[in-house]
Amino acid sequence: MQVINQKSPRQYRVHKILAHSYTMYFILFLIGVTLDFIFQIKIFTNPIFSVIGIIFLVFASFLILWAQKTSRNFNIENLSKETFCKGPYCYSRHPTHWGLFSLVLGFGIIANAFFVVLSTIISLFISKFFFLKKQDAVLAEKYGAPYLEYKKSVKL
Repeated sequence: MQVINQKSPRQYRVHKILAHSYTMYFILFLIGVTLDFIFQIKIFTNPIFSVIGIIFLVFASFLILWAQKTSRNFNIENLSKETFCKGPYCYSRHPTHWGLFSLVLGFGIIANAFFVVLSTIISLFISKFFFLKKQDAVLAEKYGAPYLEYKKSVKL
C-alpha cells in the first residue's frame, strides 16, 4: 500500500525562504573572505575586539540553539498570539537570523576581516528587507490573525 503525502507545497515555503536567506549569507561570507585574502584591510587594532568577537560567537550559538529547540515544540492547535511567543520568539520574530548575523559578525571581528564584517551587514539588510518580509507574509497567510497580533507585539 502506497502512502500519499497530503502536505501542501505551501507548507514548505517558509523553509525554502529561510534556506535561500541562509545561502545568501554563506555566499556573501565567502565573497567577504575572498576579498579579505586579496586586500587584507584590518579594522581593529585593540586586542579587546577578539574578546568581543568571542562573546558574539557564544551569544549567537546560544541564541540559535535556543530558537531551534523552542521551534520544535510548536503547537498549532488553538492558535493565539501566545502560541508564537515562546523562548527567544518573545523578543524577536527571527532569532535564528539574529543568531546567524551575530555568529558571522563575531567571526569577522575575531579575524579582523573588514570585508567579512561588511558582507555580514549587507546580508542582514538583504535578509531583513527581502527574505524576512516574504517569510512574514507566508506566516501571516498561513496562521492569520494570531500571527498578525504576534507580529504587532514583537517587532524585530
